[in-house]
Amino acid sequence: MQASTLNILPVAGTMRFNTLQEWLTWQEGLHFTSIDLGLDRCMAVAERMGLLQPDYAVISVAGTNGKGSSVNMLRSILMNAGYNTGSYTSPHLIRYNERICLNGVEVTDEMLCVSFDRIDRARGDISLTYFEFGTLAALDIFKHAGIGIAVLEVGLGGRLDAVNCVDADVALITAIDLDHQNWLGPDRESIGREKAGIMRSHAPAVCSDPNPPAAIFDHASQLGTKLYIPGRDYRHKVTGDTWQWQWGSTSYTGLPQPSLYNPEQMANAAGVLTALTVLSDRFPVDIQAIRKGLQEFNLAGRFQIVPDKAQLILDVAHNCQSAALLVRNLKALPLQGKTHVLIGMLKDKDHRAIFREMSEIADFWHIITLDNPRGADSHMLSEVLAGMGLNRNISCYNSAADALNNIREIVEPQDRIVITGSFLTVGAAIIHLKLQH
Repeated sequence: MQASTLNILPVAGTMRFNTLQEWLTWQEGLHFTSIDLGLDRCMAVAERMGLLQPDYAVISVAGTNGKGSSVNMLRSILMNAGYNTGSYTSPHLIRYNERICLNGVEVTDEMLCVSFDRIDRARGDISLTYFEFGTLAALDIFKHAGIGIAVLEVGLGGRLDAVNCVDADVALITAIDLDHQNWLGPDRESIGREKAGIMRSHAPAVCSDPNPPAAIFDHASQLGTKLYIPGRDYRHKVTGDTWQWQWGSTSYTGLPQPSLYNPEQMANAAGVLTALTVLSDRFPVDIQAIRKGLQEFNLAGRFQIVPDKAQLILDVAHNCQSAALLVRNLKALPLQGKTHVLIGMLKDKDHRAIFREMSEIADFWHIITLDNPRGADSHMLSEVLAGMGLNRNISCYNSAADALNNIREIVEPQDRIVITGSFLTVGAAIIHLKLQH
């Protein structure tokens, strides 16, 4: 089913707003704070709308890094196997519509507006956050579209995230690391415990982190959840440009790599194949769908290499683990010249840790102020760099466009431009470079 075939007739009466941007602007200020973890509000509205017990299967994907890639791979493989598939991801790079897709097609502004109207009417006096509105819209659109399976990316955490309103038929937990410590706790164990909250006693779970926190095992044991982990229950091995996956006597060999420049994607892909295997009694997937799904994997802003005046690489790395991975992947690429790092970050990130990782490859720093209330000021970030003794070759800008215009004037063909630090940074660069699809 394509997005355009969905019945989008509004309910009787006049909608509060007629355009998507009006709805989104209103949602941003509706709740007293942009982040307010908890399920009560979302579950109350979802229950009124009949969304809590969907008639489609659900794969929920939580974790610190690798969630978006895993959702994209799951969607691609399931679509190639012929299943009507809905997917929900966040945040978006360019358009809000990217968050909700039906068989890989972004939903339209009109579909979102009609869904927001249904939510607005159902909520009564219940205040919802921007993210809760989006999550309810995804569940509502999937219900009306008649999909067979939904792949839902959990937002912040897991246990108290709005996506956790619905029970997962399979819970997939990707790599765990430090991020959002103000909300999730100070260490991997605390964060792992929050991510494990998407597990259910009656449904299997997969963790694709090669070294899962003990809290993941503990929570699975308490619930009685069957947990599958790499090394013990399934394995993968990279051989040249292909890789293989094995679970007991089942083995897939000669699989295409979802990314030749990011070997970490194989861990995500192995977890994806394991999640699909535990669902195979209801959603069998053949090897042709797996191969084609992996070949078609393409996710903007994840080590995306773009030809420009110099080699240009876009990566949304916004925490220490993802920054370290980005640096490893960059070091594996041959380079004759200098590396220009264009970076902008949110206020609540560990700026020092990310700068420390990126300093291994950065010759020039181009720091931008993000056009967002949560964005860090470029001059404040430059002071952080200076305080770390990294106060050479620093330039500050008001936007990614300003930074790119300057970098393109001074860069040499043998140099490299790396754009990173946030979805907002990479999204702004994609718009300026006119790379949007």
